[in-house]
Amino acid sequence: MLASKTRPSLSLEGIMLGLIGILYGPLLWHWVDGWLNKSISIQHEYFSHGLLGIPFAAYLVWERRAAWHKLPPQMHWLAFPLLLVAVPFYSSGLVDLMNLSLPLLLAGLLLVLKGKPGFRLQSFPWLLLLLATPTQLPYLIEPYVLPLQGFIASVAGFILQQFGVDVQVDGIYLSVSNQLVEVAPHCAGLKMLFTSLYMGLILVYWTGLNRSRLRTGLFFTGIVAISVAGNIVRNTVLAFFHGAQMTRAFDWLHESWGGDLYSAATLGMLIVLIRLLEQYAPASLRVSATVPDARSQVSPLRKSSAEPGKTAGNPINTRPHPPRPDYF
Repeated sequence: MLASKTRPSLSLEGIMLGLIGILYGPLLWHWVDGWLNKSISIQHEYFSHGLLGIPFAAYLVWERRAAWHKLPPQMHWLAFPLLLVAVPFYSSGLVDLMNLSLPLLLAGLLLVLKGKPGFRLQSFPWLLLLLATPTQLPYLIEPYVLPLQGFIASVAGFILQQFGVDVQVDGIYLSVSNQLVEVAPHCAGLKMLFTSLYMGLILVYWTGLNRSRLRTGLFFTGIVAISVAGNIVRNTVLAFFHGAQMTRAFDWLHESWGGDLYSAATLGMLIVLIRLLEQYAPASLRVSATVPDARSQVSPLRKSSAEPGKTAGNPINTRPHPPRPDYF
């Protein structure tokens, strides 16, 4: 009698991943196509760092598959509210709600399958996906970036004046040779700041810099400084090109591959910064001082009763005193 061959059965996780791929495949393709071809809205274009972050998150999930299977099946009560919110979000037809339904659905499934330990195991990949999900968050932040726009315009105007360029600054506007240039939120580096912080989060995790709070804080502070300084230089050059009517150079730096070159240089500075912190910045500001135990210190005035020739303050001196001479 021939032994029947056993067919491999699909796991519950595999079935769920297949259904998620069918439901959200077109939506993810819309993100990727919009980010690559810049056919998506300006606010959603701020999340183009997902081109690197989402594949990296998928890699981390695949790398942790053995630890995932070792976790016992359990369920957390928070999964049901998340799933109940994700379903109407997806079926609403509104773009932002459909986008947010993906991380909500994944969080609910993690809590359904493995409970809190499973979500904790996959929390960092889930965070990368959440921060790459296009929303209207940049639109809500833009009114608070106005002081930064004015600061960049003022510094750019000051730099141009040092080179003898006829420039006037009015708030967020630069008038260079009667050519008006606006430092918009997008041009003020808000998108590049989003990308730098996101990539900095990946670098902190990848290099293990997150083990030091001091280095991590200095790193993210340096990211903000690099982003602001880089955008000051970029807006200064753009204002000069526009004032000098160098249209091709302006378009190259503003919309063509010159802007991509600038973004790559900024991200390269993050790697340089993280290496400098690893080499020169201390891991912590705590100073470990060894305090001697007071019980081990004995006053030199006390004498030991064990041997008359020893003193308690000098236990190394064990030689007895020389015998007194006899006097006749």
